[in-house]
Amino acid sequence: MAKAYVLMNCDLGSEKEIIASLKNIGGVKEAHGTLGLYDIVAQIESDTEEKIREIATVSIRNMPKIRSTMTLTRSESGELFQTSEKLIGLMLGQNFAKAYVVIHCDSGEEYSTLKNLSHIPEVKEADVVFGFYDVICKVEASDEKTLNHILTKAMRSIPHIKTSMTLKIIDEQES
Repeated sequence: MAKAYVLMNCDLGSEKEIIASLKNIGGVKEAHGTLGLYDIVAQIESDTEEKIREIATVSIRNMPKIRSTMTLTRSESGELFQTSEKLIGLMLGQNFAKAYVVIHCDSGEEYSTLKNLSHIPEVKEADVVFGFYDVICKVEASDEKTLNHILTKAMRSIPHIKTSMTLKIIDEQES
């Protein structure tokens, strides 16, 4: 399964409209408004890399009101994260505070960083990616205090992370 993340900047006030449109595109698994350097993050999945490129370049980049995009393509990295745990938390409604974190690692340490992230229960997904960043992960916690602890204490103690940027998911922009 091919996978990519598209980080977007858009016209002010158009986030909710764009998120709704993104969710109607085949292959878009998730789309969220965020606080941070980017306004929206979308996760796309497809059977082929070609289809991923088509979704990112034809379907997403050509949408009105999107100013710029950055696509991070997943490297084949194995499955360290249990999908069942993510789904259980989602079904129970326990994860109220969410964020994506993009990470720059020391060269050659992307997979060890991914493995270290897999030991943090609140990190629900993570991938080594090609693009401007080395790793992207999704963090879900029961509340803001727990999320902040994970972001400022647990993740910062992981060796070989040079820098990170948090993109806090804004629930109010969900349709």
